Amino acid sequence: MKVRIFDTTLRDGEQTPGVSLTPSDKLEIAKKLDELGVDVIEAGSAITSKGEREGIKLITKEGLNAEICSFVRALPIDIDAAVECDVDSVHLVVPTSPIHIKYKLRKTEDEVLETALKAVEYAKDHGLIVELSAEDATRSDVDFLIKLFNEGKKVGADRVCVCDTVGILTPQRSQELFKKISENVDLPVSVHCHNDFGMATANTCSAVLGGAVQCHVTINGVGERAGNASLEEVVSALTILYNYKTNVKMEKLYEVSRLVSRLMKLPVPPNKAIVGDNAFAHEAGIHVDGLIKNTETYEPIKPEMVGNRRRIILGKHSGRKALKYKLDLMGIDVNEDQLNKIYEKIKEFGDLGKYISDADLLAIIREVLGKEIEEKIKLDELTVVSGNKITPIASVKLHYKGEDITLIETAYGVGPVDAAINAVRKAISGVADVKLEEYRVEAIGGGTDALIEVRVKLRKGMDIVEVKKADADIIRASVDAVMEGINLLLS
Repeated sequence: MKVRIFDTTLRDGEQTPGVSLTPSDKLEIAKKLDELGVDVIEAGSAITSKGEREGIKLITKEGLNAEICSFVRALPIDIDAAVECDVDSVHLVVPTSPIHIKYKLRKTEDEVLETALKAVEYAKDHGLIVELSAEDATRSDVDFLIKLFNEGKKVGADRVCVCDTVGILTPQRSQELFKKISENVDLPVSVHCHNDFGMATANTCSAVLGGAVQCHVTINGVGERAGNASLEEVVSALTILYNYKTNVKMEKLYEVSRLVSRLMKLPVPPNKAIVGDNAFAHEAGIHVDGLIKNTETYEPIKPEMVGNRRRIILGKHSGRKALKYKLDLMGIDVNEDQLNKIYEKIKEFGDLGKYISDADLLAIIREVLGKEIEEKIKLDELTVVSGNKITPIASVKLHYKGEDITLIETAYGVGPVDAAINAVRKAISGVADVKLEEYRVEAIGGGTDALIEVRVKLRKGMDIVEVKKADADIIRASVDAVMEGINLLLS
């Protein structure tokens, strides 16, 4: 059986507090979702604003393979706005629980039913595919849901959706609920789960077992409050654990996850299932020993299957075999005595509670081997201009030893740090495709002259490095960290 994937990252996901996407951001994400292979892209809610409609129109004009959908309430004005955007379908949402009907709508069930059916008819008259969705369905009377859906079918509804709006389902109840609805409603049934109790993925999978044929999900599980069911988790679980099929190209999951994270400015937790940087990371010596012998000992799937990668983390729990394995992956040869010295220094770092980044490891190696890693790109000049009446702008002059050339670039930014890093990335764009995945700042001490520690995570292909630098000048600390990371990736 094939399960359809309805992605609502651009609608429910954008309702994450603090997130607001520009029309161009929405288009960029939509194109990646289409490449990923999702069946439906809920591009937004057309009635929201002029900018929202602009974003949806950009997506509908792109000619994507996915069905493009707009969220609408059971109101002609909402449906008109969706029609204006030339979407293929509407996700027509009607509150159905007693608490919503009484306190939010202040109507009766009969009035809600009448309004919903008129809206379905209106949308169908305008040539739209209609997914009739029951908001707060899991706190609603099941017989009322069945009545709403069956009456909706009579006036043209194409699909129906059961929404666990406040995340109160359990896997057992989810399967039972969707089994009953699927057996009593002759339309494709969708599941839409929120993660308030941390069970959105499990509840979504259980709904499929009960008869749901389409899953509403978001990249990285973004969404209101605790978020929505995570696309990467649901698809991976359905595919690997339950043997269902989807149209999603799983090897692109990590890539799309990072794009959404960057544009929404929401870091992916390291321990996030499937796409977190620690999802396939190993530190404990016994684990790494098992991996060296057979990766299946501690990995249920190969990281490449979901576009992620295996990482060996060094710390106080690491053994010598883990260190040797890591050095082999890095292409660094050491003798037994050097290996032991590096190992002891790593243990000292770990016992102090310090995280050993790639830059730290290379510093230890340089110290033990008495060698310097060649600085392939050197920062010769950095100029930054900022003020209350000027857009921050930075210019850099770099020397690339690999081809003995000078790289000069200028870039704008939302602030002086952003401008400086943009200028560096622009300058090296012809030399190496390096992406800034994470940037963090922490003040060490108090006062305006406090030391600033900057930590960056950079990626080149499947290689990731983390670097931290400290300086009283936040711009210099940031650029130094980025430059060291670039050189690590190039070396």
